[in-house]
Formats: sequence, structure tokens, C-alpha cells
Amino acid sequence: MKHVKEMVAEANAIVDHMPAAEAIALHGADGVTFVDLRDPRELARDGMIPGAFHCPRGMLEFWIDPESPYAKPQFQSGGRFVFYCASGWRSALSAKAAQDMGLEGVSHIDDGFGGWKKAGGPVGEKPEKK
Repeated sequence: MKHVKEMVAEANAIVDHMPAAEAIALHGADGVTFVDLRDPRELARDGMIPGAFHCPRGMLEFWIDPESPYAKPQFQSGGRFVFYCASGWRSALSAKAAQDMGLEGVSHIDDGFGGWKKAGGPVGEKPEKK
């Protein structure tokens, strides 16, 4: 059996990643899209990085693939993508999946949204419940 820690380590060995303290410098830069992979309940509880695009982890591959009926234009922009989750595990696996699919300019925050808040990164308001 392969354990999730091994999968995350393997992903981090091949995808670009950085601590939140470095990612803060990219926030608001032209051509950079922060992608929040967390569950909607996490967003409602903790808020999110201002201006981030929310992509639930379960939809990532469908939203990236331009031939999918669920494809999102945000992933067709050709810019840089900074994925994040709560602690950096889901974002590592997501960045690897995106890279495997051919999406360029992908990186992830290896200490996640928790690291972002600890480093003093801005946090937007919590989305309204629907």
C-alpha cells in the first residue's frame, strides 16, 4: 500500500512549491491565479485568500480539461496558478495532477492556508451560505 504521505512527498519532488510567506509576494500580481481547493465548509468557516478562484478538489481535473463539458475558462488563461488547501497535502496532489494533465505554470503553497494566515497573508470575508 502506498500511503498519502508518500504520494505528497512524490508530488513535492516534481512540482513547484513554496511556503506561504513567499506566496504572499505573488498575491495580486498580473497573470497569477490563486486556486482554493478546500471544501465549501472550510471556506465558510475560515474565509479565503481575497481574489482566489474556488475549485473544489473533486472537480479539478474536469475544470482543467478544455474538452470536458465542465471546463472553466480560468484554467485556459495561460497564466500562473498557485494552488492551496488547508495544510498543503491536497494542493500537492492537485498540482501534480494538473501538471500531469499539461497545465503549465502550476505551483502550490506547501504549508497551505494555515501557513498563509500565520505568515500574515490577507484573508477575505467568508462566502455567504447559499
